[in-house]
Amino acid sequence: MPITPSSQAPGALNAAATAACLPWDALADEIATLLLDTTVSVPARTVLPLPQGGNLFVMPANDSRVAMAKLITLTPANTGTGRPAIQGDVVVFDVATGERRLVLDGPTITARRTAAASLLAARHLARDRQGPLLIVGAGVQGLAHLEAFVLGLGVRDVWVASRGAAGAEALVRRAHALGVQARTVADADAALPHCPLIAVCTPAHSVVLSAPPRPDAFVAAVGAFTPAMAELAPAFCRHVAAHGHIVVDSEDARHEAGDLLQAGLDVGTLPTLRDVLQGERAPPAGPVLFKSCGWAGWDLAAARLAMRLGMGAAPPGQPAPPPQATP
Repeated sequence: MPITPSSQAPGALNAAATAACLPWDALADEIATLLLDTTVSVPARTVLPLPQGGNLFVMPANDSRVAMAKLITLTPANTGTGRPAIQGDVVVFDVATGERRLVLDGPTITARRTAAASLLAARHLARDRQGPLLIVGAGVQGLAHLEAFVLGLGVRDVWVASRGAAGAEALVRRAHALGVQARTVADADAALPHCPLIAVCTPAHSVVLSAPPRPDAFVAAVGAFTPAMAELAPAFCRHVAAHGHIVVDSEDARHEAGDLLQAGLDVGTLPTLRDVLQGERAPPAGPVLFKSCGWAGWDLAAARLAMRLGMGAAPPGQPAPPPQATP
């Protein structure tokens, strides 16, 4: 007997409505607030390998009022097919009543909370906030970091390095639409001496940065989230460790940060973003690397903000644009 899909559940927000209730500055502020909230509980995420090379991620978290679970698939084989690499939802519950309150678009949450965490780190650790900003990788995370750093940090000049020319040009056009200067560059390493801000947003299938960054650089690296993945060369990571400062997004990164683990660094001794917010600061000189592997706490922060701003969002039945997220 054929199954007829039901209509969209009440409280379900599509990609556009999900993005609308997660403004960049407000989301970065919510992440900062969450990191200092002692009621927050974030179990380790479960990653289930799928037969065709994909993965199923199950990521729960809660505080004293809100519980959420992110359930998404990551299917690298979808790249170039028109199907999104990440698909799924974030389901948000009221702790007191157990009621489901919202269903948010999983890829949109993933893109925006990742870039918002980088924005928060840059607020505290970047010495030069004007740029130029070098974005390596022109996929969804590249777009999210462009918007977060332009709209949240005030960047006015953007350079884009990507192996796909069409994607790089599209990101440049988006930067122009935001009112900032932008250009493509052929060699990311050659651009490093000119860019105090760098966002590395690739699928982390291979190393994309090898040359050392400039002494005042802030680097956000978000593509690698397993010990086997890396987008930064070991020498790059060791240079920052020796001459500057490395911060990881959460304690979980200590066993997930492939860039750092493959460089032979003792990741367990590195400060987290929470440590930075609690008073630890970067040294007065030297580059800073913010290594992000993703954490369900960021999703909980997005869910908390959406609970405040999203309950009155646009009606859920309207068509959504293609989901905008990659790892």
